[in-house]
Amino acid sequence: MKPGLPRWAGALAVKAAAFITVMCCALAALLGVLVHVSVTNQTVGQARGLALSRLADATQAYEAGDTLLPGAGVDPEGLPPALRTLAASGERGTIVSQHRGRPTMWAAGPVAGHRALAVEVDYSQQSRTIAGLDKSILWSSGLAIGATVLVGVFAVTRVTRRLHATARVARRISTGDLDARVDDPLTKDTSRPQDEVAAVAAALDIMASTLQSKLLSEQRFTADVAHELRTPLTGLHAAAELLPPSRPTELVRDRVAALRTLTEDLLEISRLDTGRERLEVGTEELGALARRVVRASGTETEVRVVRNARVETDRRRLERVLGNLVANAHKHGGPPVVLTVDGPVVTVRDHGEGYPRYLVAHGPQRFRTEGGATGHGLGLTIALGQAEVLGARLVFGNAVDGGAVATLILPVDESPHP
Repeated sequence: MKPGLPRWAGALAVKAAAFITVMCCALAALLGVLVHVSVTNQTVGQARGLALSRLADATQAYEAGDTLLPGAGVDPEGLPPALRTLAASGERGTIVSQHRGRPTMWAAGPVAGHRALAVEVDYSQQSRTIAGLDKSILWSSGLAIGATVLVGVFAVTRVTRRLHATARVARRISTGDLDARVDDPLTKDTSRPQDEVAAVAAALDIMASTLQSKLLSEQRFTADVAHELRTPLTGLHAAAELLPPSRPTELVRDRVAALRTLTEDLLEISRLDTGRERLEVGTEELGALARRVVRASGTETEVRVVRNARVETDRRRLERVLGNLVANAHKHGGPPVVLTVDGPVVTVRDHGEGYPRYLVAHGPQRFRTEGGATGHGLGLTIALGQAEVLGARLVFGNAVDGGAVATLILPVDESPHP
């Protein structure tokens, strides 16, 4: 497989080359057989005509009692038995056989006494002609097959490279890079006819542009709604604080707080979507940071430090990620909830029913919950987005013995320090 080609593209090129080779071999064999048969029939026909002509002259000389010319005789030595039998039965015929170490064309006919009058014609030149023709056919077929395969592989490789580029862009789009485009040259040159690969590339570029436009519109709408809600919610919160203490007042304040939290989450998601977040990096000790997050959450969460580590990270964003994971574990999982620090790897595990299958397979999706769970599905979405900003990897899974496990793998600075 050539460098730069993926395995599937290499397999396609190999299959195309094999198909081209087989078709070329079949065509070369067919043409070779046709040429061989045609030339052989012509050569043998000429030799047979010459032998039968000499046999007619020998027959006239034999019947006239004249001396036979050299190469003619009655029942001569070396006459093939099959031709001798044919002549003895009263028929004329010809046959090619080896005689005295060289190819010979025999012609024989009947004479008196059920004997055979035969003549021999040297067939060496014709045999060499046919052998040379066969050799030329083989050489020319081999050269033609080799040249065709090279040209075919070159053409197929160009196609597979373009397909590989299209597939690579499709994978980038699937991971969220909506700026990725194929930009196939054939899609820009309207004077040249487009092939199927160019049509697929153009369709993919159009799809990416449309998807990007719709996603940007959705992000702008989310940000605009969150901003518009922020001002009246601030006034509503202030008004709720002025209400006299009562059960209805508590309910109002609780709902206003939930709306403010939802609005702030939407604003944070809109900032993450637009990529406007910037890191404020500092050195943090993960064990101490984990304990601080648990204290701030006000939950019964066990902190286990298997192996402490110091990492270069944004403290506020890391606290946001771990805080959301702990809150989600208590809200949707079951006790006990354990936060474990093992070097740059931090896990949050509960002992509930575990994450839904769609979440483990595709990650959290905003405003999607299952199994009667409450909430908006924004906590884990924000945690995943902030982890990406940190350059960390957040993986969701389920423990074998039950419970959800969120694993945060922080990047490690491997450069030597003075």
